[in-house]
Amino acid sequence: ELEGNMWLPYYSAVAEARAVLESELDGIRSAGTWKSERIITSRQGPRINVDGSSSSGILNFCANNYLGLSSHPEVVQAGIDALKTHGAGLSSVRFICGTQDLHKNLEQKLAQFHEREDCILYASCFDANAGLFEVLLGPEDAVLSDELNHASIIDGIRLCRAKRLRYKHMDLENLETKLKESQSSRMRLVVTDGVFSMDGDVAPLSQICDLAEQYGAMVFVDECHATGFLGPRGRGTDELLGVMDRVDIINSTLGKALGGAAGGYTVGPKPLIDLLRQRSRPYLFSNSLPPPVVGCATRAVELLLASNEISQSMVAKTMRFRNKMTQAGFTISGLAHPICPVMLGDARLASMMSDDMLKLGVYVIGFSFPVVPKGKARIRVQISAAHTDEDIDHCVDAFIQTGRKHGVVS
Repeated sequence: ELEGNMWLPYYSAVAEARAVLESELDGIRSAGTWKSERIITSRQGPRINVDGSSSSGILNFCANNYLGLSSHPEVVQAGIDALKTHGAGLSSVRFICGTQDLHKNLEQKLAQFHEREDCILYASCFDANAGLFEVLLGPEDAVLSDELNHASIIDGIRLCRAKRLRYKHMDLENLETKLKESQSSRMRLVVTDGVFSMDGDVAPLSQICDLAEQYGAMVFVDECHATGFLGPRGRGTDELLGVMDRVDIINSTLGKALGGAAGGYTVGPKPLIDLLRQRSRPYLFSNSLPPPVVGCATRAVELLLASNEISQSMVAKTMRFRNKMTQAGFTISGLAHPICPVMLGDARLASMMSDDMLKLGVYVIGFSFPVVPKGKARIRVQISAAHTDEDIDHCVDAFIQTGRKHGVVS
C-alpha cells in the first residue's frame, strides 16, 4: 500500500498537465482556429485524392508545388535512381560519414543556379535559418529584421547574441532609422523574406540594398517562395529586382518549387559556407539529406538551369486568377505573385468556406491566428505551373458560389 501511494504525486501531476492541455485545445476549437489535417491518398499534383475522394481527384490550390515538379517524371525517376545507387539514407551526419558525391554535386549546382560562391545543404530551410545567425553574428554585431519575417528567421535570430532590431514591414524609412541606431555595431545584417508567404508581397530589395550600402550593412534574403519561378530565369526575388550582385546571403528550400520533397540550403561567400560547416549546429547534428531527396532536387535544378520555360508559364496563370477573383468582388492580397491570399477577416468564415470549397472539388485551406494576425484570416490560394486555365476558372467559380453562400460577394 505504501509503495502504491508513492506514485500518487506523479499520477496527480500527469492528470493536472492533461487538464491544462485539454483546456488549451478547447480554446483553439472555440476560437474557430483548429487546424485539421486532411488525408491525401495520391501523389502531389494539380489534382489529388483527399479523404476518399473519387478517382478523378480534387483540384489542389494550396500546395507550394509552384512548378509542378514534385511529380514530374524525370524528377521522380532521379529519386528512384539515387535510391538504387546510393541507398535510402546515410545513418550519419555529414562530417562523420554522411557526405556523398550526390550532396556535393547538388551544392555545386545550387551555387551555380544562384550565381554565388558556395552552398551548404540542410535538412530544411528552417534548419538553415536556425543555423546561420548564431554562427555569423556575435554580441558586437546587429541584426535588423522585418517584423513579418518567417517564424524560422525569428527563431534563428533569437539564438544569436547580436543586438536585435525589428523594423516595420517593408518600411524603408523605419529601416533607415534602425540602421542609424546600430552604427556602432561591428557588422550589421538586414534580414528579409524575398516574398512574404502569408501576403504574397515582395520585399523592396533594390531600396533595401541601397540603404545597406549607404550604412555599411550586409543583406540576407529568405527565398523559399521565390526560388525557381521569380525573375526572368527563375532565380528569385534578387533577379526579379535586379540585385543579384548586391544580396550577400540567400537561404532557400528544396521543399517547394525545387521538387517539393525536403531540404534547405544557404548560398553565399565561400568563407561563410566554410564556417557554417564547422559551427552550424543544425548541420553538424542532423542526418544528411537522404539520397532520393537529393536526386530529385538535383534533377529539378538541372531542368531550371536548362530552360526557363516552366517558370515563365506562371505569370499568365497567376494574373488570370487574380484578375477574375478581383472582378468577382474578392480582396486579394499581394501583387502578381502565385501566392494569392483571399482576405476574409474572420477565422470561422475562412474555415467554413474552405470546407465548402472542398465539396465543390477544390482543395484550399483557411489561415488564421497564430499563423496570421487576429482579424486577418484568409484562404491562401497558390497557383502552380501544372494548373490549366480550366482548373483556374473552376477554382474561381467555386469561390464565387461559396462566397455568395456566405455573403462575402454578391
